Amino acid sequence: MLAPPPSEPIMGGDSFPKTATCSIDTRGIDTRLPMLVYVSREKRPSYDHNKKAGAMNALVRTSAVMSNGPFILNLDCDHYVANSVAIREGMCFMLDRGGDRVCYVQFPQRFEGIDPSDRYANHNLVFFDVTMRAMDGLQGPMYVGTGCIFRRTALYGFNPTRATEHSGWFRRKIKLFFKRQETMGKKHDRKREHDVMIPSVQDGGAAGEDCAEDDDIESAALLPKRFGSSAALAASIPVAEFQGRLFQDLPGTHQGRPSGALTVPREPLDAATVAEAISVISCFYEDRTEWGRRIGWIYGSVTEDVVTGYRMHNRGWRSVYCVTAGRDAFRGTAPINLTDRLHQVLRWATGSVEIFFSRNNALFASPRMKFLQRVSYFNVAMYPFTSVFLLLYCILPAVSLFSGKFIVQSLNVTFLIFLLAITITMCLLALLEIKWSGITLHEWWRNEQFWLIGGTSAHPAAVLQGLLKVIAGVDISFTLTSKPAADDNDDVFAELYTVKWSFLMVPPVTIMMVNGIAIAVAVMRTVYSMYPRWSKLLGGVFFSFWVLCHLYPFAKGLMGRRGKVPTIVFVWSGLLSIVISLLWVYISPPTGAMRDYMEFHFP
Repeated sequence: MLAPPPSEPIMGGDSFPKTATCSIDTRGIDTRLPMLVYVSREKRPSYDHNKKAGAMNALVRTSAVMSNGPFILNLDCDHYVANSVAIREGMCFMLDRGGDRVCYVQFPQRFEGIDPSDRYANHNLVFFDVTMRAMDGLQGPMYVGTGCIFRRTALYGFNPTRATEHSGWFRRKIKLFFKRQETMGKKHDRKREHDVMIPSVQDGGAAGEDCAEDDDIESAALLPKRFGSSAALAASIPVAEFQGRLFQDLPGTHQGRPSGALTVPREPLDAATVAEAISVISCFYEDRTEWGRRIGWIYGSVTEDVVTGYRMHNRGWRSVYCVTAGRDAFRGTAPINLTDRLHQVLRWATGSVEIFFSRNNALFASPRMKFLQRVSYFNVAMYPFTSVFLLLYCILPAVSLFSGKFIVQSLNVTFLIFLLAITITMCLLALLEIKWSGITLHEWWRNEQFWLIGGTSAHPAAVLQGLLKVIAGVDISFTLTSKPAADDNDDVFAELYTVKWSFLMVPPVTIMMVNGIAIAVAVMRTVYSMYPRWSKLLGGVFFSFWVLCHLYPFAKGLMGRRGKVPTIVFVWSGLLSIVISLLWVYISPPTGAMRDYMEFHFP
């Protein structure tokens, strides 16, 4: 723990001279460092610690006791601050006019260490530069788990000030709770601190104006039920709300705070405060509380970030998408290996399926969530199920080539008009995505390719796992995604060529083999036909070729650097391809010249 800095600036000078190892001139620079605390929460083998969501909630509680900053910056362990101005920009959104309705400010994720061609669409530019910008025009972007500045009181489960008066009513409950504690002779210092720090907190016309003194028993039971038994944590809640209020010119302005209210020097932490901070991160502190259910990061999903942001928007909060000018706000690393990338997509898709089958489905959103915002969240929960149709679309061209019949049996004017309208709409949508995001056509095409790769591998597996969890209660465990850690400058992207076996590789390889076999069968049928129809062949082969073009990055990644592919991949995929091919021959046996050719060569 690094102690809190003094209130007066400490300017660099002779005590921080320039040396051979340090070339920074600190003269005229405030050299104070902020309070730094490293937290390692208690863990027990038989206790469910709720993974990342549990760790974030533990940090929220212990920081409330030790520092109680009104705003919280959330970064993953593989991310770092690349632009310090971003933190100030994020806080300006919350402190400026209308900022009292902003629950968090989300920054785009930017990565480094990605191969120049971005083979597996790790940058995900269409999502971060198109989808998130579009949601910013609605009720705000969704929370993506990192690079986000939160308002502490929003994490506590309160509604925005102008949407409800619940926070003011709850502050009255806190005051009554401390009055009860005072009569018991406990926590006198906390009571005095509470009275000194928030004498001008305005309840803003709370709905609980008729709250009577005899409600102290109810408030004493309410606080432990929601936030736990820590009185210090309860005392920090109205202080954080007061410190996070908007900047106003006049002290008496509604929902404002007086000038200079935050310049009070911070008292050094004593042993009792540190002990209290340790107690709120013990294993059993959350038992019989609302942490993880209504307060903090929400439990029960592998995509706790999306659920947490959804709950805030559902209570009427709005969020802001902040793209800093010049340098990126935060940068991190991403898995560039094919297997790790597919596992990452699988984890995200499984979380979406869990959301779809839970009460966090946007269909059950409250009236405070805007309609288009609800549609956006519903799309997040629904997209893995589209993989069923995507698999059919990838197999359908091969079926057409096997049967010798075109996908569309008859063409008419109505069908051609619908087909033309859909095609033009998709082209305009692609141009709009490219224009909004500022990406190149090559980057957009990479995103489309990996959309099909993930849609035929990770997304169907996520649907099956989600159904198993909902129907049979089978909980699927996930391993953390490994990130490239090699510092060898001779081969920076060595991890890119590593091939690791995974069952997720079987469906795309099967699709490639089936389409390849179908093309070969169609060519043979046309070549040995008495009346070859080359135009029909080209029309049918085009769709299979289009599917193979989308799967090209997957095939390239599967071959690795030297073509070392796990044999089991070809074994499983080959067996599936042969079974599908023989099954189709049995269902629809060849006729005419093709049958005579097969009987002649294969008696």
